[in-house]
Amino acid sequence: MKILITGANGYIGMRLLPMLLDLGHEIVCTVRDAERLSVDKETRNKIQVLEIDFLQDVVVGKIPDDIDVAYFLIHSMSSSTSDFDEMEAITARNFNRYLDGTSVKQVIYLSGIVNDENLSKHLWSRKNVEQILSEGPFKLTVLKAGIIVGSGSSSFEIIRDLCEKLPFMITPKWVLTKTQPIAIRDVMNFLVGVLGNENTYDHSFDIAGPNVLTYKQMLQQYAKARGFKNWIVTVPIMTPKLSSYWLYFVTSTSYKLALNLVDSMKIEVIAKDKRLEELLNVKTHTYGEAIDMAFKKIAQNQVVSSWKDSMVSGRFRQDLEKYIQVPKFGVLKDQQKRNVLNQEAVLENIWSIGGEKGWYYGNWLWKIRGFLDKVSGGVGLRRGRTHPDKLNPGDALDFWRVLLADKKGKRLLLFAEMKLPGEAWLEFKIDDNNVLHQTATFRPKGLRGRLYWYSIVPFHYFIFGGMIRNIAKT
Repeated sequence: MKILITGANGYIGMRLLPMLLDLGHEIVCTVRDAERLSVDKETRNKIQVLEIDFLQDVVVGKIPDDIDVAYFLIHSMSSSTSDFDEMEAITARNFNRYLDGTSVKQVIYLSGIVNDENLSKHLWSRKNVEQILSEGPFKLTVLKAGIIVGSGSSSFEIIRDLCEKLPFMITPKWVLTKTQPIAIRDVMNFLVGVLGNENTYDHSFDIAGPNVLTYKQMLQQYAKARGFKNWIVTVPIMTPKLSSYWLYFVTSTSYKLALNLVDSMKIEVIAKDKRLEELLNVKTHTYGEAIDMAFKKIAQNQVVSSWKDSMVSGRFRQDLEKYIQVPKFGVLKDQQKRNVLNQEAVLENIWSIGGEKGWYYGNWLWKIRGFLDKVSGGVGLRRGRTHPDKLNPGDALDFWRVLLADKKGKRLLLFAEMKLPGEAWLEFKIDDNNVLHQTATFRPKGLRGRLYWYSIVPFHYFIFGGMIRNIAKT
């Protein structure tokens, strides 16, 4: 079958793509920025990539007319705290218009469980999108999931941050809300299982694991699975805004996502039926099994996708290619160079930078800078990196974003997503004479930007000098 995947560079899309390719399907991916699709060259050669922003005016004929099935995996919850519901409605309507005139038979939509009478804005938006999609020229299959637990998922990473960093927690009362988590592996089995299955056409299904738990129980069971104990005290005085700030500062989530999550965490998310499990003969995993599977993937460095790599996890909103050309005029620079004896080993050092490995010199200074960035509303250092030694354009790397990762051409280019009075690039390149060039470029915005740069020049002397010295060691 010829299958369209929207939101192909998202957490679900990045996992769905290789599964469908392994099944022999022809894949068309839609993304806002083709340079941002984090797949290897072998995979890219097997698929068709289209640049489409479903919030913009529809370009008739851009999607092939021989599509058989489409996956709708687009959401805007992390993009805004006020009008994301309007954005999602526009996206759904434009999606319908794009598919109008094609031969598409089925659209598969991954939504959220919406069984509570009083829905949050996020869950109401999910339900509204379903209604809009049901008016499209195709048969609609809706899968409604609760909390998704898996390596790299936003829910798992938030729980992980809270438990690993806070053995004692003072929590808002929404931690007593009941939910029904589901393992990412089960979500993927359902998404593939309904593909082309006529018994699922024009039907909506709840999908969830076997355990109904409060958020407090989820935190406690995570700690138990990891072999330690946590103490949780619940207080009724935390407002949604305070709760959002609590999540934002303790975990790696963005403030916009935290605010929308808190709004939804007050609503019970419990499945009402298991029809799809019976129809597809799928046995779902327990919450404890989901945690174990997630850590096996982490231990084996097999995390396929992470929500942190999405653009909405940072402040980057524009096409990567607009920033690949580092400016030469009106900029301030710190340039370092060093001879290298073993190019291959030095490249491995460069490709392993950030995350658990750190920045090769003055890691405590980088952590302070990350803390200050978080306090000022930035992304901080907590995003880390998805894989310890693999990088692709668009990947998050602490408070940087990967613009170019050309190992063959021996060049890595990063763009700063920290709060700055200007724009910053960090580049590593090895030339044909076995010289490693490390260049930090800053394009200041006005006098404030220049004052910022010159105020930290003394730190640059030690940080950038020590960094290139240690990277060049083999």
